[in-house]
Amino acid sequence: MEADRYRKLIDRELAALPPYVNEYYLGTTHAITTTYQYLTELRRFFDWLRDNKISSAKTNREVKASELEALRREDVMLFIDYLRHAPNAQGRINSPTSINRSLNALRSLFKFLTITADINNGKPYFERNVMLKVPALNSSQTLNYRAHALAAHMYRGELKFDFLNFIAEEYPQRCDRRAKQAFLVNKERDLALIALILGTGIRVSEAANTNLRDLNWQAKMLDVIRKGGQRDSVPIAPWCLPYLKDYCQIRTSRYRATKRDQALFLTNYHGHTRRISANTIERLVKKYSTAFGRPLTPHKLRHTLASELYSVTKDQVLVAQQLGQKGTSATDLYTHVDQRTQRAALNAISKLHKEGE
Repeated sequence: MEADRYRKLIDRELAALPPYVNEYYLGTTHAITTTYQYLTELRRFFDWLRDNKISSAKTNREVKASELEALRREDVMLFIDYLRHAPNAQGRINSPTSINRSLNALRSLFKFLTITADINNGKPYFERNVMLKVPALNSSQTLNYRAHALAAHMYRGELKFDFLNFIAEEYPQRCDRRAKQAFLVNKERDLALIALILGTGIRVSEAANTNLRDLNWQAKMLDVIRKGGQRDSVPIAPWCLPYLKDYCQIRTSRYRATKRDQALFLTNYHGHTRRISANTIERLVKKYSTAFGRPLTPHKLRHTLASELYSVTKDQVLVAQQLGQKGTSATDLYTHVDQRTQRAALNAISKLHKEGE
C-alpha cells in the first residue's frame, strides 16, 4: 500500500533526526504525506544549520533543542534567503508556496517544543518561539491571476467528457502495439479512476486508498479517509457511476482479485495483485492528459470539480465539505475561476457610461 511506503520513508527520516523530533512526530495528526514532507523540510533545515555552523552538531540527530531555542529571527531569515536562491530537486528556484511549506514545518515543530511538549514537570523544552517573529511569504500573484492560470489547466464542462471519450476511443489508436496491449488491460480501471476524481473531488491518495466497501451504490456516496485519518462521506456525481460499474464488472477476473483484495483500484505487477499507488495514478493522468494536448495532474481534476460546484451553488461551505477541507479559506480561489460575473459587471458599467453620454 502507498501508506506502507510512506511509513518506511518516515521511519528513515526519523532515524536521522533528533529524539525530540520523534516525540513531535508521535503527536502529529497530519496526513501521512504531509508528515513526510514536513520531516524532509526539517532535515533540510538541520542540514543548513550545521553547514552554516549555527549548530555544532556533526549529524542532524545531534542538533540540540537548546540550539533551536537560541535561534534569532535573523537566522531564520537567512534560511529563507537560502531557500529563495537554492535550486530544488527539479533545478528550479523555490516558489513562495514551497518556502512557506518549509516555514509551516518549522512552525509546527516549534509549537510542539514551546507549548505541546510535556517534559521537566510538565514544562515544554523551552518557551521562546522564534517562528512567531517570522511572517509567511506573500505570493506575488493575485487570486484573479492564479484563478486565470488555474482555469487553463482544468477540464470544465463538456471538456471533461471529451477527455474521457478521448481515452476510451482515440488514445488506443495513437499507441504502439505494446502500449495498446497494456492500455486495453487497464482501460476500464483508468476511466473509472479519472471519472471518480472528477465526480467527487477526492485527493489522489484518497482514490488510491479507496476500498470496495467504501462505495455505496444505492445512496451514490463514497466513504473516504481524509487527511489526519478522519472518515468522511461524499456524494458521487451520477454521470461517473457507469464508469465505476464497467470497471467493477471486470475487476475480479481482469486483476485476479480474491476476497482478500479489498482495494477498489487494483494493479497486477509481475503476477501479483495489489492496490494501485498514488504515484501510478499521477503517472496515468499525466500520460493521458499529455496525449490529449492539455497536460494536468490529478489535483487539477479535483480543482475542476470544486470550481464547477461553486459555479452552480455559489456556496463555499458546500465546496469545502465536498473537498474535505476544514475551512473555506482554501476555496477562495474557486470563487475567482469563473470571471463571467466580473465581465458582466464591467459590461454593465460600460453600458451605463454610454447611456450617460
